[in-house]
Amino acid sequence: MIRRAELDSLPVRGAVPALVAALDGQGAAVLCAPPGTGKTTLVPLVLAGLTDPAGGGPPRRVVVAEPRRIAARAAARRMAWLLGETVGGSVGFTVRGERVVGPDTVVEVVTTGVLLQRLQRDQELAGVDVVILDECHERHLDADTVAAFLVDVRETLRPELRLVAASATTDAAGWSRVLGGAPVVETAGVSYPVEVVWAPPARPVRPPHGLRVDPAQLTHVASVVRRALAERSGDVLCFLPGVGELGRVAGQLGGVDAEVVQIHGRAPAAVQDAALRPAEHRRVILATAVAESSLTVPGVRVVVDSGLAREPRVDHARGLGALATVRASRAAGRQRAGRAGREAPGAVYRCWSQAEDARLTAFPAPEIRIADLAQFALQAACWGDPDAAGLALPDPPPAGAMGAAREVLRAVGAVDSAGRPTGRGLRMARLGLHPRLARALLDGAAALGARRAAELVALLSEEPPREYGDDLAGAWRRARQGGDAYGHRWRTEVRRLERAAREPGSSASREAAVPVGDPLGRGPVGRGPLSDDAAAGLVAALAFPERVARARGEGAFLMASGTAAALGDGSGLRSAPWLAVAVADRPPHAASARVGLAAPLDEETARAAAGHLFRSGEEVRWEDGDLVARSVTRLGAIELAARPLKSPDPALVRGALLDGLRSEGLGLLRWSQDARALRARLGFLHRALGGAWPDVADDSALVDRADEWLEPELSRARRRSDLGRIDAGQALNRLLPWAGGEAGRLDELAPERIEVPSGSRVRVDYSGEQPVLAVKLQELFGWAETPRVAGVPVLVHLLSPAGRPAAVTADLASFWAGGYQAVRAELRGRYPKHPWPQDPATAEPTRHTNARLRR
Repeated sequence: MIRRAELDSLPVRGAVPALVAALDGQGAAVLCAPPGTGKTTLVPLVLAGLTDPAGGGPPRRVVVAEPRRIAARAAARRMAWLLGETVGGSVGFTVRGERVVGPDTVVEVVTTGVLLQRLQRDQELAGVDVVILDECHERHLDADTVAAFLVDVRETLRPELRLVAASATTDAAGWSRVLGGAPVVETAGVSYPVEVVWAPPARPVRPPHGLRVDPAQLTHVASVVRRALAERSGDVLCFLPGVGELGRVAGQLGGVDAEVVQIHGRAPAAVQDAALRPAEHRRVILATAVAESSLTVPGVRVVVDSGLAREPRVDHARGLGALATVRASRAAGRQRAGRAGREAPGAVYRCWSQAEDARLTAFPAPEIRIADLAQFALQAACWGDPDAAGLALPDPPPAGAMGAAREVLRAVGAVDSAGRPTGRGLRMARLGLHPRLARALLDGAAALGARRAAELVALLSEEPPREYGDDLAGAWRRARQGGDAYGHRWRTEVRRLERAAREPGSSASREAAVPVGDPLGRGPVGRGPLSDDAAAGLVAALAFPERVARARGEGAFLMASGTAAALGDGSGLRSAPWLAVAVADRPPHAASARVGLAAPLDEETARAAAGHLFRSGEEVRWEDGDLVARSVTRLGAIELAARPLKSPDPALVRGALLDGLRSEGLGLLRWSQDARALRARLGFLHRALGGAWPDVADDSALVDRADEWLEPELSRARRRSDLGRIDAGQALNRLLPWAGGEAGRLDELAPERIEVPSGSRVRVDYSGEQPVLAVKLQELFGWAETPRVAGVPVLVHLLSPAGRPAAVTADLASFWAGGYQAVRAELRGRYPKHPWPQDPATAEPTRHTNARLRR
């Protein structure tokens, strides 16, 4: 029997007429409804026609997409309860590895990943009338992709398909644009007041670093939970960034007068479901972000928020992806706090200060901006838009990340050179795996059999618990033994992957991107049964070929990507000559990546799995201060063999020498005093006149113009010493503006020397911003006009008879009239043998002493 009282009490009911009208009018709408209003449960039932069976007409089929499995199951159970049914009747759900639907199901709750797979198989979504994208504010990549695909379906195939983007806190205007200018329908909630208690640590804690959270921060969170238990009534919901932190805080809550429960995405379904049912005793529920939205946890009156979250990060250059601990956004903080006010007035204890809160980001970063985009790029290619340029996405994918993703797809044979999906790529997209893991499953099944490949890929698709160790084969054996929650999930995924690997057309032997054989043609890898160690190494290498690594010291390795990697001190893999690294992360500023999961490997398998990285050829480079020329065989950055080259390619030699000039500077050439002076004169003319006079001040700019001034000497050079024999001054003359005739005016515009009144020809220093003429004061007697070069006044450094600076002026007439007398008074007693006339303007200039003048 339908529970009408509960349905009628849901606040969102007041917005339903406007929502229905919007869908009838434009076929799409954005629904903004606070947590607890019933948007996830009442709206699908109303749109399906299930709340008014006597209303006439067949019920519409509604699909609700949730970002998480726990939310999908909970929403389906809640809707079935409101209808007085069990799940699998009018309401069902489908998540990866679990499907509960029946012939009468008209409302199906699915994860966005499941819906994405359905769209790839059936772009029309035949039989579906309405799709509701719930919690779209979380900006998961799958949800953004599904929204873009559905907009495309409405525009091209099924204009009658109705779309609803629903969220508690979202960019309503942005989602309205994505849905083609859809109306925004808002409803007020009946949320209870939530008191905010600021509870920062008494002493500063270190900020999160990679996956690491300061133990002092977790100790503080545990103490705040104890404080909340003492000060408030009701259950306590505590938000932490990850499973490891849940366990560590749980360990510090021993002896509290409450049951400690953990909710996270990897928890068994029975445990998750139990946490969402009312309990007879008080509880502390430790949860990751899965409990931020879509769920009402009964009995919760208090939220303790650690203020931390996990976001994906990827190093595209090294092929390393990982989760990073970050400060949660203010929007996430509001969502978390709202959990405390779903059923009654509550409180949120925030483990940071109010001043810090103002500095937090407003919203979490959209996953499309920060995540590995290989799976998204494959989905877009299979949809028919390899560049994703025509998709109605809330944010476009970054060009660099998309470029890196396409490189991965080409390497695993999922797309062709134009970015179009291959037949193999279409099969990979249907597996519901990252393309790397899809490649490992398909090619691994051909070498090992579907069952063994599926078991290993299931291990790689959800990283095993840390206590399983860093040996992939050992973790495989432990998972087979079962007995824990991870083992149960692993076996469920193995069954799914094995079925997929055995489907017709899935055999890697029919269309392998990289044949499972040695690239040098010595025969196939996997001839005969492989041991567990060898099988684990093969599958991990197929999935992550850039991470095959060769030892270069005890516990130290170099990956094909060029990244150093290190094993923990107690690892049993430290003596392996080669590794296939399945899990690694590189903390900021660390010299090496840390290996989390790997398997021993042999060189032949490494070459087979990473065949696209195999290179053999001449390498000429500037190394350790000189040119090195070798014939080298490499697997990515790993050098397999090398021998010296006697006659390297001249073009490669020239490029390496230019690299040397870039790295060490033009000082490698021979610079005489005249050459340095010429460079300074040209630099001055470029500053003063520009035009045809070249910029010679910057080394890198000159190296880039090597074709114009360093040839043919550079082409004849073969080593560092040859560079040292190149006359830089003679070479620089080639840069003079000969074509326009300006070169002939070099000595006129920037003379190397200027003749002074004494008859001396004094060199001009052009190395500074202004030309400098340094000359003994007595040689300038009678010279009233300051000389100019290229229209620029020369800065005159007047020297004592001993050659030391006495004065500096750019206006000789003013100096003789004023400053000279002070210099004369100071120096004539020190240099009595030199002339110091009272009137220098009329005195005879001289290089000599008074005695010489008298003779």
